Amino acid sequence: MAEVVRYAGIMGGIATLSADAGSERVGQGLNLSSYAPANGGALDVFVGAHLHNYFSVQGDFIWNKNSLRLNSTSSGTGSFYEEDRSSTQEAAIFSFLIYFRPQASRIRPYLGTGIGVAHLASSSERLVASAGAPSLPAVRFSSTGPVLRSHVGIDLRVTHKVDFRYSFSETIGSNEISRNLSPRGPRRLANFQNLFGFIIRF
Repeated sequence: MAEVVRYAGIMGGIATLSADAGSERVGQGLNLSSYAPANGGALDVFVGAHLHNYFSVQGDFIWNKNSLRLNSTSSGTGSFYEEDRSSTQEAAIFSFLIYFRPQASRIRPYLGTGIGVAHLASSSERLVASAGAPSLPAVRFSSTGPVLRSHVGIDLRVTHKVDFRYSFSETIGSNEISRNLSPRGPRRLANFQNLFGFIIRF
């Protein structure tokens, strides 16, 4: 059995949020809504411990920022709006990692899963267009709730104490953006992240 090795690291990369849309039949008309996210930046700061040749535990603080465009239209009243917003998300995650090669290997692919808490906040930046009396989302809204994170990656040995890490992850939680659409969207929020960085072992 390998000795316990503590480590810390930092990664940066791209965050992609899932989109959503809602629909509602009203009389002889139809109300439609949607939001479209743009790719944004992400940062992951983490600490952990290799408890065994093949098992590790890790705690992450993850931040990302994305731009959004919200839309809503009503065929019955002819009202509509199109709005640009910003959104940020901070998450604290505790994960278990399973490695497929022992600690002494120079190439170590892994699979991880964890749970945590995420806070999402969104602010209006600009009303692109509108007509009639549409139901606009709040200027600012936020939510905090539990999330599930699944991630895969690989550690590549650089020196005796330093590894390069690539990670792809999906974090799923409640969707405050969809709740602020009119009509509401049905999907949960998925946050996909491609991250690159370095680990230092102690």
